Amino acid sequence: MCLAVPHRIEEILDSKRAIAAAGPLRVEVRTDLIDDLNVGDIVLVHAGFAIEKCEEKDGQELEELWEEVLRLAGKRDA
Repeated sequence: MCLAVPHRIEEILDSKRAIAAAGPLRVEVRTDLIDDLNVGDIVLVHAGFAIEKCEEKDGQELEELWEEVLRLAGKRDA
């Protein structure tokens, strides 16, 4: 099974790399597969690659769902 986690782009490093955040975690991700990426965009990240850019509304919903998964797993306070 594969899992892609929603991240918000915080910084564009160059044409192939960016810094993205999922909650407090900031990671460098590859952006080769995404065109027209901007700071603030929400992307799905799998294995260090941004694989899909989300519409803002859909991205916010995915972020909320991911936070709920983490809360239920005991990784976030209720």
